[in-house]
Amino acid sequence: MTIRKLLLWFVLIDFSAYTAWVLYVDGYIGLIQRALANPSTIQVALDLVIACTLIIMWMIADARKRGANALPFVLLTLCLGSIGPLCYLLRREYSLAEKNGAVPAMG
Repeated sequence: MTIRKLLLWFVLIDFSAYTAWVLYVDGYIGLIQRALANPSTIQVALDLVIACTLIIMWMIADARKRGANALPFVLLTLCLGSIGPLCYLLRREYSLAEKNGAVPAMG
């Protein structure tokens, strides 16, 4: 396993666990309420929306180039933010390795 895959797995697992905990503590509505609580948090939320929109656009273009389907990752991004692109990048890494004959096919 490459360093890039290990790093992606580490970030995905840790961030997913933290996201699950935040959703457990505050719920989805509570998370949105906190994100819109004041001008500073609104700015961060808007920045995240812009960043995720740009990432979605890249995922769609990249998936088309590679003949892959970006829809599951777009939906994940819309529902869970950065978890979608992290999953896409992991899948992309495994696809590239598979194409190069480095590892057996994944699921």
